[in-house]
Amino acid sequence: MSSEETFRLWPALRDAVRGTQQDYTAGPIGRAILLLAVPMVLETAMESVFAVVDVFFVSRLGSEAVATVGLTESMLTLIYTVAFGLSIGVTAMVARRIGEKDNEGASEAAMQAVALGLVIAAFIGVGGGIFAPHLLSLMGAEPEVIEAGSSYTRIMLGGNVTVLLLFLINAAFRGAGDAVYAMRVLWFANGINIFLDPALIFGIGPFPELGIQGAAIATNIGRGSAVLAQFYLLARHGGRLHLPLDRLRVIPSVMWQLIRLSGTGTFQVFIGMASWVGLIRILAGFGSEVLAGYTIGIRLIIFALLPSWGMSNAAATMVGQALGARDPDRGEKAVWLSGFYNMWFLGAIGVVFIVWAPGIVSFFTTEPEPVRWAVLCLRTVSTGFLFYAYGMVLTQSFNGAGDTWTPTIINLFCFWVFELPFAYVVSYHFDWGPFGVFVAMTISFSLLALVSAVVFRRGKWKLKHV
Repeated sequence: MSSEETFRLWPALRDAVRGTQQDYTAGPIGRAILLLAVPMVLETAMESVFAVVDVFFVSRLGSEAVATVGLTESMLTLIYTVAFGLSIGVTAMVARRIGEKDNEGASEAAMQAVALGLVIAAFIGVGGGIFAPHLLSLMGAEPEVIEAGSSYTRIMLGGNVTVLLLFLINAAFRGAGDAVYAMRVLWFANGINIFLDPALIFGIGPFPELGIQGAAIATNIGRGSAVLAQFYLLARHGGRLHLPLDRLRVIPSVMWQLIRLSGTGTFQVFIGMASWVGLIRILAGFGSEVLAGYTIGIRLIIFALLPSWGMSNAAATMVGQALGARDPDRGEKAVWLSGFYNMWFLGAIGVVFIVWAPGIVSFFTTEPEPVRWAVLCLRTVSTGFLFYAYGMVLTQSFNGAGDTWTPTIINLFCFWVFELPFAYVVSYHFDWGPFGVFVAMTISFSLLALVSAVVFRRGKWKLKHV
């Protein structure tokens, strides 16, 4: 690290967790990345805890229950697609306005995100609640899974508003540099979920025994409580964003700008999410035990990757604010430094997964076949973690600059043109079985990183206007 970026580590870590009014368009880049990345890493780690906690307790109910969670999560990709896609636009717009020192404009962008999220959630919630059993059937679920898991799917899809608003408002906090707020509301949500999950699933104390339905109810209560906390933070003074609830209104010009920017971002995320749906549909042909093993393995991988998204989101905020301050070189330096930090972090996690996969997986299930496939998934996909680290940072950096088309095209090529056909062919026609899917995932994400690095160096993202 250069002398410009030298800083005292522990005071910086303390400031990162407590929160600070740091100007991210000036000062040491390393310190700025740390102040943004630490709460963002902790935030996304908390989001991944939702998934791990649910599958940990649900796994005690058997393979059918775990398969239900896996299939439902694959359908929730529609909601995550919309949430992530809109988040791209929100973060880019808010970060650019903050870089321009226009806090009121940043607050207006956050306001439009909330309004748009409420409308979309209403449509998804009604459709998902009504057609949950049919959706499970379309995903290839066995009759036992449909019978046992329809209620879980109905509750998760019907309560999607908690997911959308949680993601969108946290995206606004991140773009503004108030990442510590996003971190704290996720801590709050997870505390509630961790308490309610076993209580409602197994009927502990005064709580009813609801089985797999209890996991869905606990998750929605946890996320819903976090959304209420977000509204409180937006309504009060103290942060860069201030959004009094009595001023909530639609601003057509800002709303259209958000929709235009996020439309491509949503398609970009849809490409990636749809590839996950395609992969699990391929795996469904090998039975519930393979699906259960894959669900456990992929949840553990997400547990590792989501904190790395925190580093990626920090780079996106740095890029957006740097472009707003008309200092693109600062944004570029921040991206490569963030990628380097992410490589060390994710590489270390990959080594742990490869070496200790059986022990880690056995913590979630002891059924021989699910353990076998979970270990194979974990070890295979982890071999590409060094590539993933840079790919994640580069993709988010394009988005932070408002250049959503570039990563969209790259995703389209890597996931739809390459990954899905390759996974199907090697799994079924070359008899690689589920292993072929795991290999396809590893190669496609590594390819995405290499292509993104080449395109990023060309620098056209510096010319985007938001």
